[in-house]
Amino acid sequence: MATIMAEARHPEQAFAVSSASLRQSALLSAGVLARTAIIAGGLLLSACQVVPKNAPTTPPPQTNPTGPAIQPGLPTDTTRHRIALLVPQTGPDAAVGQSIANATTMAILDTRSDRVRITTYDTGRGVAAAAQQALADGNKLILGPLLADDVRTIAPIVRPAKVPVISFSNDTRAAGDGVFIIGSTPEQSVDRVVRYARTKGMTRFASLSSRTPYGERAAAAMRSAVTATGGTLVVAESYDRTAAAMSGAIRRLSNSAAYDAILIADSGNNAIRAVPLVRQFGGANAQILGTELWNTEASLAASAPMRGAWFASVSDGLYTQLATKYRERYGNAPHRLASLGYDAVLLTVRIARDWRPGTDFPTDRLLAEDGFGGIDGLFRFSRNGQSTRALEVTEVRAGGFAVVDPSPTKW
Repeated sequence: MATIMAEARHPEQAFAVSSASLRQSALLSAGVLARTAIIAGGLLLSACQVVPKNAPTTPPPQTNPTGPAIQPGLPTDTTRHRIALLVPQTGPDAAVGQSIANATTMAILDTRSDRVRITTYDTGRGVAAAAQQALADGNKLILGPLLADDVRTIAPIVRPAKVPVISFSNDTRAAGDGVFIIGSTPEQSVDRVVRYARTKGMTRFASLSSRTPYGERAAAAMRSAVTATGGTLVVAESYDRTAAAMSGAIRRLSNSAAYDAILIADSGNNAIRAVPLVRQFGGANAQILGTELWNTEASLAASAPMRGAWFASVSDGLYTQLATKYRERYGNAPHRLASLGYDAVLLTVRIARDWRPGTDFPTDRLLAEDGFGGIDGLFRFSRNGQSTRALEVTEVRAGGFAVVDPSPTKW
């Protein structure tokens, strides 16, 4: 599976619990929990359909030469909303796309909705063509695509048709004018962990980031978060992703004044390499801070130098239950981004209850003040298309992670 920097693609993660407890708690927003029931036990409901675009959606032509041939294509459906799912199903990111697609199927079945029909379009063969076909097929909402560049490609294609996009990207720069970003962002993760550190009396901060688009965004977020909370950013260093460059950047940190905490804006594996050097050069007692990328890095718990580090991310409580059901159904572990596909369907099902089939998607309802809830907890959209998520702060401990500051359960 390809690693996707700056889009926060994560490795797989595993989990377990009962369908009943997941059904009770999956929609955690004010007013949402009472309105939407989910995780109904993986029932196969014939009223709900998820249609792969590349597969035939009608029976093959009749073999009887006197009978009429049935042409392939989407059947007419005036009672359900047509929703397009744009994800890669071929190419290097096909495993990620298939995992998201599988999760949307689970969400349709678990919500028992009879008003939503999802058709999957393969962006691996060209995202523009996928979007154009989705419009031609009459879809009124697009879920996906995965990457910010793909979002920018399809936005001018779908905008004239008044079809909004709920993208799985985490790049807020792609949001706005009908595009809504549902992915978890480094900006929010950094802000959350810095605010937590401030409550623990830390005032002087350092930043160490990879010289990548993701690292640059996280470093900028660090500057903003420290300033907003009344702290001081003592020093900021960045590095190319080589051992020598990382070592040089950390050595330069030792030339600065002392700091209470240091953000390492990179993957967990690179943090494992960096922290012993930080301890050696200037940060012997500094609190280690990380980003949402660490959420799926199980190797962190096996590293003694990483113990006690904090990072902020979406809650894994419901995701661990979803993953258990996913493995039971599909025989393997889901990609961590699968939860975004599931939550996007929950959102759609909620809105579909009083949305008349065949009409334009009521985009203004995405701006509901109480927001939405799902596997990854609470989130809500602003008018600029960016989402705000309720994040928790987690501490790395021997053998695993422990939540030290839970995510809020209401706005």
